[in-house]
Amino acid sequence: MIELGYGMSSEEHSPNALIENARRAEEVGFSFAMISDHYHPWIDRQGHSPFVWTTLGGIAHATTRLRVGTGVTCPIIRYHPAIIAQAAATVGCLMPGRFMLGLGTGEALNEHITGERWPAFDERAEMLEEAVAIIRQLWQGGMQSYDGIYYTVENARVYDLPQPLPPIYLAASGPKAGELAGRLGEGLISTGPDPDVVHAFEGAGGHTRPKLAQIVVCWAEDEAEARRTAHEKWPNAGLPGELSQQLPLPAHYEEAVRLVTEEKLAEQIVCGPDVDRHLERIQKYQDAGFDHIYIGQIGPDQEGFFRFYEREILPRFRAERAAA
Repeated sequence: MIELGYGMSSEEHSPNALIENARRAEEVGFSFAMISDHYHPWIDRQGHSPFVWTTLGGIAHATTRLRVGTGVTCPIIRYHPAIIAQAAATVGCLMPGRFMLGLGTGEALNEHITGERWPAFDERAEMLEEAVAIIRQLWQGGMQSYDGIYYTVENARVYDLPQPLPPIYLAASGPKAGELAGRLGEGLISTGPDPDVVHAFEGAGGHTRPKLAQIVVCWAEDEAEARRTAHEKWPNAGLPGELSQQLPLPAHYEEAVRLVTEEKLAEQIVCGPDVDRHLERIQKYQDAGFDHIYIGQIGPDQEGFFRFYEREILPRFRAERAAA
């Protein structure tokens, strides 16, 4: 069974718009939402990057049922894991039982800003494992200390702890990260329909845990208009391999995306109002083994996207769940 959620892009929207979009997502019938945590947008044309933890406070008070998660936060360089432990606990108190803490190894785009070096993936994975251990230790309550390879915590206590504690989901884009997510996480987050990631996650202990995946689309009444919008606002989706993790500045992405054509991008992003194409893309992720799929709309027309999914897409999945 598939559960559909909504993807909130902090890179494209102001904090007030993100809060309103979350409210509308709940209103039209999405059951959960994931919000990105960036310091910079990918490219300047996207134009935004508010502090996600402040925005989450607004979302908590604008919604009552919507489950919300970070998709994803990197607790290893820009943030010390003790700070994330406190921030996530606070959001969990604001929306009891509705918050999920999504964690990942991050991108240089956001993490270089404090002047720390950008480690290779294997080292970042070790840092993430230690960060998760610190967060869980602080969530035990009481005064805690930790002396690790990468981090030190000295006499710290998180006083406001929610019940239940937020589940920790880990992001993965390859089998190695999928195995780490299966060992450490209570759920998986990914961005591509890669069954190898799912198999690695399940093989490491995640078989019965939620498996989330993000899809970006660009709905518009006219497909040509949607293709233009996607190419203007989200050309970074066309960058290959690990490039999206390595470049440190939006200006560098501006240069890199010059190689991404509108035609090539349209092969990766569903553009326009064809219901079958949206459903086929969701099915592709379901076939790969994902059971929670969140859809992000590229561009300013979030309301058109909401009406389209409320009318054409969400009722089909509600009917399937009711039948099951």
